[in-house]
Order: sequence, then C-alpha cells, then structure tokens
Amino acid sequence: MGEPILEFYGLRKEFGGVVAVDRLDFVVDRDTVTSVIGPNGAGKTTIFNMVTGFLPPTSGRIVFKNRDINACKQHVIASLGICRTFQSVQIFSEMTVIENVMVGRHLRSKTGLILSCILPPVMRPEEKKIREDARHWLRFVGLDASADILAGSLPLGNQRMLEIARALATEPKLLLLDEPASGLNTRETIAMGELIGNIRALGVTVVLVEHDMELVMGISDHVAVLNFGMLIAEGTPAQIQENPDVITAYLGE
Repeated sequence: MGEPILEFYGLRKEFGGVVAVDRLDFVVDRDTVTSVIGPNGAGKTTIFNMVTGFLPPTSGRIVFKNRDINACKQHVIASLGICRTFQSVQIFSEMTVIENVMVGRHLRSKTGLILSCILPPVMRPEEKKIREDARHWLRFVGLDASADILAGSLPLGNQRMLEIARALATEPKLLLLDEPASGLNTRETIAMGELIGNIRALGVTVVLVEHDMELVMGISDHVAVLNFGMLIAEGTPAQIQENPDVITAYLGE
C-alpha cells in the first residue's frame, strides 16, 4: 500500500429520494493515476463535485492529506492543492490562451485576480512572473505557439489541453480530470494519455473519470468501478478486466 492522499469513508450523496453515491469507502494513493469508471449515472462526477466543494456530502467523510474537507469552501479546497477539469470544457473564450492560464496562476499570487486587473506599478513584477509561469505550462501541454490567440478559436482537443494547463498553474497536489478524452480523436487521445503520464511524473496525483477503456487501461495504476453509486470493484487494470462483476455491469461480455 502507498501513502494515501485522498480518502472516502462512508460517503453518501442523495438528491431528494435518489441516492447518487452510496457508502463509498475508497483510498487514492499519492503519486498514482487512478481511474474511476462505470456506466452513465453511476455517481462518478458527483464524487468530483463533493471533493471540490461544489456539492456537500449527505453523510460520510472526505479526507485530503489527513484533513477532513467536508465543510471547506471551494476556494479553500483549491488552495489546499485540489483542482479539476470538467466534462464540458470550461474556458474563457474571449480571453487569450495565455490569459486563461494566468487566471489559474493568480490563485498562488499575492495580489489575486481582481487586484491584478488594476495592475498598480508595485504589482507589475509579479504579473510578469505570472505570465512567464503561464507560458511554462502552455509549453508543457504543447500550446505555447497558440499563447496569444483567443481561447475560443482553439479546436476541442487543444481546449482540453488548455483547461489542464490552467489547472496545473494552480500547483495542484491532486488533479481531477472529468472525461479528458471526451470528443477527442485517436491521435488526440494518445496525446492526452502521454500528458497524464507527464503530469504524474511531476509528482501530481491524478484521478480521472473516463469512458475510453483503452486510455484507462493504458495509463492507470488503480481502477475503481462504480455502479448505481456503489463501489463494486477496484484493483489494477488487469484485475478489473478479469472481474466478472465489472464485465457484467460495464465492460460487457
């Protein structure tokens, strides 16, 4: 067993009479790539929403680096080192590519995003550093050449890369990727897998929700399978591929 970075204990989320996540007990180890898979409606994105403070759990505990984060606000959770992307790409279309990444970087700045818009002279050296850091992350994801174009003009694959660059600019310890390969072609999916491996090499723990089984089985250290909000199996990719419950519930005969 490795060192835990994220732990769930009896986690439950109800929406009225509907149980989206039910009694989830699960541990994510530090410095790993963990995939959460399952049919649509299995509760995968709901877990991400609870971890990042978008939704409060109905009951149970979420622990990040030995700290209970159930009652933490979204900005506090982000400052602790948790960042995410979304199923539908969330970028600022009318801002340039590099400005999008700078928004993420301002989480770690002394001035913050609002004061940076005024840009008093005393803040200019820090703003220059933020721009340099943003360009570094654009190079990391392969978008440096597109830094000064409007983000909305990028193709979908590059928009997903941009969203990841912005997330990385926050210096996360835990990165949650919600269907990062959705809408990508084969070449783009391969590039996404390589990028996730490079992110892990930085010392960032990655948890992804994904339906592309080739991607999942190729990059994951650990796979958790949900069905109707419950954890039905977990293990290595090889163990999951051979698990009869998983085959019945999700992978198919």
